[in-house]
Amino acid sequence: MPGRDPIGSTSILSADDLPAVLDPDLPHELWRGVLRVVMPASGAHGAALSRLTVTLGQHVYGNDLGELFSESTGFLLERDPDTLLCPDVAFVAKGRLAAGTAGALRWSFPEIAPDLAVEVLSPSDRPAEVRAKVAEYLRLGVRCVWVFDLEARRVQVHGPGEGPDRRISSAELGEGDVLDGGEVLPGFHQPLAELFGALCA
Repeated sequence: MPGRDPIGSTSILSADDLPAVLDPDLPHELWRGVLRVVMPASGAHGAALSRLTVTLGQHVYGNDLGELFSESTGFLLERDPDTLLCPDVAFVAKGRLAAGTAGALRWSFPEIAPDLAVEVLSPSDRPAEVRAKVAEYLRLGVRCVWVFDLEARRVQVHGPGEGPDRRISSAELGEGDVLDGGEVLPGFHQPLAELFGALCA
């Protein structure tokens, strides 16, 4: 989820500036040119994220749907000023990769909006920051955002709104519900009781 702003950071940066920034071993995000350092995850967060990636990977790779990307991948979603975000897990559909959209698998930041961005909440995440990041994803072309709250055992599913006001569409799923991939991840149906049982073990 959103990282902390470096103390005293007021410069507007571009993605090309990132190799020269401090803390080169930590991933970074840019929010409209403002640098944010993504702090290391806790053990519980990392273990849950690994299990979730395996669950998604079995469906994505088993059905040849596209590619998953880890939390260390920065997606360059906007230029001048640059916005580069690092979802905990991201999915890009095969058809978009096959078209060579902005070289998504080259040795550079993918200049493509993921079809799905997944965020796993940490105890330090602030609700306002979470809402802001979800809105930023959807504004920049992400089709669906899943926000996992492991402590509450719930998932918030967000998508771009319809109609003239384009308000974000949101649904909250609990432990007794089934997480459906819809048009973004066709055929993915995961009972959350099973998933949370594994993620929170």
